[in-house]
Amino acid sequence: MFSHIMLGANDLEISRNFYDAALGALGVKPGSFSHDKYFYRGPGGVFAITKPIDGAIATHANGGTIGFSAKSIADVDAFHAIGVAHGGNSCEGDPGYRDGVAGTIYIAWLRDPAGNKICAMHRPAK
Repeated sequence: MFSHIMLGANDLEISRNFYDAALGALGVKPGSFSHDKYFYRGPGGVFAITKPIDGAIATHANGGTIGFSAKSIADVDAFHAIGVAHGGNSCEGDPGYRDGVAGTIYIAWLRDPAGNKICAMHRPAK
């Protein structure tokens, strides 16, 4: 459905450091720089960070969340811990299990250095 997801960042190097570390915990290679953006490529698509094209300050989406797939509970925990250690802020409670209409998931949420809400999620085998 998606070709890519791109988020605004006010300081590309601070955000690159954060995403290289947090996404690295999920097995994603460090971002590659091209056209004033950092790109993270994976089998499910492309994620990118950039300064806003219009020159305005990057702001986060109120109510928006971008979720990254994790292969294990340990990967979710590593994403969270490494993200916090690299300038992210924990949000939406501690990493853990959540039950809902889609079943049980293990999830952790962070705010990146620009305030965007992201998460890593693992669906345990039934």
